[in-house]
Parts: sequence; structure tokens; C-alpha cells
Amino acid sequence: MNHTQNRDQSERPHPIALATLIGRELRGYKTEKPLVCYGHAGLAKRGEDYFLIKPDCQRIPGNPSTSFSVFAIFDGHNGVSAAVFTKEHLLDHVMGAIPPGIGREEWLHALPRALVAGFVKTDIEFQRKGEASGTTATLVVIDGLTVTVASVGDSRCILDSNGGTISLLTVDHRLEENEEERERVTASGGEVGRLNLCGGQEVGPLRCWPGGLCLSRSIGDMDVGEFIVPIPHVKQVKLPDSGARLIIASDGIWDALSSEIAAKCCRGLSTELAAKLVVKEALRTSGLKDDTTCLVVDIIPLDHSNLPASPRKHRNKFKSLLFGMPQNSFSKLTNKSSSVGAIEELFEEGSAVLEERLGSNIPSKTNSLPYRCAICQTDQTPNEGLSFLLPVSKNWEGPYFCSDCRRKKEAMEGKKSMRATVSR
Repeated sequence: MNHTQNRDQSERPHPIALATLIGRELRGYKTEKPLVCYGHAGLAKRGEDYFLIKPDCQRIPGNPSTSFSVFAIFDGHNGVSAAVFTKEHLLDHVMGAIPPGIGREEWLHALPRALVAGFVKTDIEFQRKGEASGTTATLVVIDGLTVTVASVGDSRCILDSNGGTISLLTVDHRLEENEEERERVTASGGEVGRLNLCGGQEVGPLRCWPGGLCLSRSIGDMDVGEFIVPIPHVKQVKLPDSGARLIIASDGIWDALSSEIAAKCCRGLSTELAAKLVVKEALRTSGLKDDTTCLVVDIIPLDHSNLPASPRKHRNKFKSLLFGMPQNSFSKLTNKSSSVGAIEELFEEGSAVLEERLGSNIPSKTNSLPYRCAICQTDQTPNEGLSFLLPVSKNWEGPYFCSDCRRKKEAMEGKKSMRATVSR
């Protein structure tokens, strides 16, 4: 009996530490993330366009399986300060608003809310500098086949799927074209009208007064009313297995080209050539009237074995023959896909009401401290200035704002001015 037990125990596999199992799984893990390839082109007239390319971000530092990519365009006006500041700080503020230690699905679910907080925090911090510059911002986050786009202003991001469907992932915040935004601005105390010349003649596009800005949303623009808000339109979609192409560009492109023409004129080309052709076509159509910046991003499935493991920016003909097809050949690769599929919309919201965008961030126990501001992510206790009075017996369902962020919120709603706060 003992001999049988000993034999069974000797044949039984030895227990393996959980960390070892996880390590083995990670080493043998075959990621389903597609290849992300990109190209850039631009022409400067005023030199106020800036862009951001970060293809190798990681949710968990040191863990390649948590990688994601970020692309952005910032079209500055009245100087470059706001565009430069936003390029340097916006992404960090967005990432800082996402709770640490959560999985990928939770991270993607939290991303739209974090984008709102990050945009508003960037605006608050830039306005503290006391500069009058402003900027549009279009930020694109790609995690696998999930694409999340946040934007204020009139830069645009379009999606060209393998089936030829062109989708707009942003909303233009031009007063001339957006009736809903005109109504919001006037309801908050702003005045919308055209430039009035001597003799009463009105010329040009609709603008917001004071300030004369053509946009209803931006970052910065301290010299304009607070009803020009930094709260972004956010859209999140899941791409089909065949992948897709994104074209992200400033208004210098879209004033000259429709979304359809921009997408069709560069199909079948590598991302680098595609971006150059879009800029060239815009220049040919209307001349260089504004800064023109274009990013083309291909999201390519990894079931094509002849693709290199990572993007290579420079390839000559010899390398192409040696390693196979260039990594930027989106159109050619997706033609081999077994299924085209449809784009799945996961999330879309464009409200300028912060309570609707930020949801609840109050601890489940109302007496648990400290409280964390939904925008700046700073922890505060009641004696540091709560923005509401809350009986212990009741549950608070709305977001908590510190005193500074509460003032910003009320200013955007036309309830009070931020100028006194900013000037301190």
C-alpha cells in the first residue's frame, strides 16, 4: 500500500510556482495586436502645427503585451505656446486619470473618461501661464483593433476600412458648421456673429465674441470667453479583423479636400507616400493657405507571415526583396484578408457637461477619505476645500471636483469667470 502511494507520488508532477507559470505563458504568448505603421508629411505657412507620434507606449512598463500607440495633431493659433504645451503634457494627463493596476478591458473602458479629464486639466494648467495662445487637439489611441479618438477644434481623423467605407471619427467644432455648438455658446453667455466692418457689412465665418474665434472648443484661448471649452468629443471603435487606415490631419488639409477624396487619392500607397500625396493634393487644390499636417496610420493584422516584426522607417529595394513586402502596404495586405467585417462602435459622446462625461468618482463609503478630483486627480480632505456638502447618510453619485476645477467647470457653464483665478 505504501509502495503504491510512493509510486503515485513520484509520478505526480511537482507543483510549479504561479510566477513561473505566468512567466512561461507570457514568453509563449502570441499577441493578437496588429502591426501599426505610420507616415507623416506637412507644409508650414505659419509654423503653428505640431504633431505627436508614440508607437511604443505600454500600459505596464516593461510588458510588451500591454503596448499601445498614440498619434496626435495640434493646430495652434495666436502663437505656438498652447500647441507646444499640449503636445508635451496632454498624454501624461490622460494616462494619469486612468486607475492603475487594471486589465486591458477596464483600461479601454476608462479611457474615454480619462481623455476628458486630461484635456480639461491641460487647459487649466496652460491658462495658469497667462498666455493667450490656443490650439486644437486630436489625440488617437490605438490598442489592438480598438481605436479611441478625442478631439477639440477642427482637425479631423477619418477611418478608411478595407471595404472602402469611410468613417469620420471626430466632430468639427466650427461655429459656422455646428448649430448645436452655437446654441451652447450663446446659452453660456457668448455672442456668435460674423466680423462686422464699417457700414455694417458682415464678412467671414461665424465667430465667438469676445475674441473672434471661429471654434467653439479648444485648449487655451484665455483671451476668449470661458464658453470656448476644452471638453473633447470622444469616439471609440473596434476595427474588423482586416484592419483599417487612419488619416489624421489639420484643417489645412480638410479645407481643401473632402474625407472621401483624401482617402481615395492615397489608397494602395505606403503610409509615408500616402501622407505626402494627401498634402500634395491639398496644395494643388487650394494652394498653401494654412499649415498643413497629415499623419497616415495603417493598422495591419498580424496573420501575414511575411511582415517584419516591427516597423522599419527606411527600406531600400534590396531589403524589400530580402525581407518581403514593405510593412506599409496596407491596401495590398488587406485584400488577402478572409473577412472584411464591420466597424463596431463602442462609445461616442460629445456633451460639454462635465458631470455627464466624468461620471462618479466618489468612494463607495462617503466617510472614506481623501477625495480625488475627477479632473486634476489630486487627493483632498474636506478641510482643504470640498466642492460640495455631503451628509454622511447619503450617497453621492456625481464626480467630485476640487475648488480650482469646480471654478473652471462653473466658468465653462457661464456661472462665473476664471480670469481672477488665473491671474493670481
